[in-house]
Amino acid sequence: MTLWSGRFSEGPSKILWDYTADDIDRRLLPDDVRGSVVHVTMLGHVGLITQSDTAEILGGLADISQEVIDGTFTFSDQDEDVHSAVERRLIELIGQVGGKLHTGRSRNDQIALDIRLYLARMAEERVGQLKGLALLMAEKAEAVGESIIPSFTHLQQAQAIPLAHHLLAYSWMFLRDADRIVDASKRIKVSPLGAGASGGSSLPLDPKFSTAQLGWDATFDNSIDAIASRDAVAEYAFACTQSMIHLSRLAEELILWTTTEFSWATYGDDVTTGSSAMPQKKNPDIAELARGRGGKAIGELTTLLAIQKGLPMAYNRDLQEDKAAVFSVDDLLTGTIAAIGALVESAAFDPPEPSAWVCSLDLAEVLVERGVPFREAHEVVGSLITALIAGGRDMSQTTADDLAAADKRFLPEDLGVLTPEASVRRRRSPGGGSFESVQAQLVKLRLLLG
Repeated sequence: MTLWSGRFSEGPSKILWDYTADDIDRRLLPDDVRGSVVHVTMLGHVGLITQSDTAEILGGLADISQEVIDGTFTFSDQDEDVHSAVERRLIELIGQVGGKLHTGRSRNDQIALDIRLYLARMAEERVGQLKGLALLMAEKAEAVGESIIPSFTHLQQAQAIPLAHHLLAYSWMFLRDADRIVDASKRIKVSPLGAGASGGSSLPLDPKFSTAQLGWDATFDNSIDAIASRDAVAEYAFACTQSMIHLSRLAEELILWTTTEFSWATYGDDVTTGSSAMPQKKNPDIAELARGRGGKAIGELTTLLAIQKGLPMAYNRDLQEDKAAVFSVDDLLTGTIAAIGALVESAAFDPPEPSAWVCSLDLAEVLVERGVPFREAHEVVGSLITALIAGGRDMSQTTADDLAAADKRFLPEDLGVLTPEASVRRRRSPGGGSFESVQAQLVKLRLLLG
């Protein structure tokens, strides 16, 4: 079924149909029905269709909605898209009065609404998932207690920190990801109903009434913008992609932490795989796939941006391609959150103590507290490190004589700062890698995440 056959003396060729018809929009079925209910209610409100016709059409749409819920709605090979499928089924149920469904509406504003309704639904689900993952990371942080690890800069051990502090970094990332989607939802929830094909309608439509029926706050101001813009779709895809990038960073670390070289973590047998050749292997395939799928998400976002580039106003069929890209990136995110969450949930952490070199900055700060300029203190400790390495020793083997030789302002008791635990316990700056900071973060996250 097409919605445009009146102009044509013959039906579409197979090559035209195969190339232009796309069943990917079928997942918009509940959104198309909901948008149709809102539109018909508005038509009855302004008197464009009678109350009896309104009631009959709404009854038919209610039946279709139930079929959607029951999973019994059947698409036909002759349905050009989800819109034509709904109208066809409505006419099958209630007769030709169903043809009034399209009064004052174009597929252009119809699809613009459908995709916004879909994204608004998905946004709520993703926000819930991301907050759940942020909470899981916080729970894991709490569970590891006072385990100490090195932080890394340039992938080299830098400072001693609580493992919990490292895990909580991801809680904050995922919480921002959720906030980003919430913020995008404000621009998604703008009703395009009433914009028509491009320039509105001569019929007395009431777009603000339709917006109120949707439960949204914003209505379009420009009909061309309403039907031709897809920046809300791209913004949602960006928010999902940024989340995928954060997940990919976590995935990379989950992979590193289970290596023999790190030996920080092990994961459950039910969420890891083996090797077809090497019996000893236990592979974090979930994390590796998540890392790879982060790249796929970037590709889908690029597709959405490229579709819009150089596109003249108003509607062009190129915009049909937005659905495959945004559906894909949304699916990637929901699946990856679930899979990475399962891997993290299974994780048992037992990291070895960091190298004593991670206390080097602490030693420099001892001198700073005694009035030594930091650049000078840095040079002093750097010279001490050079001497220790030349002697085949590390920071843990420093003696009081070594300190005195490096700088007379050092005291023998300064040797007490040269353990990772002492380094963490000396940490005082707010938000830094201290046990007090970890506890403050956990309190704040519990409040934010309920």
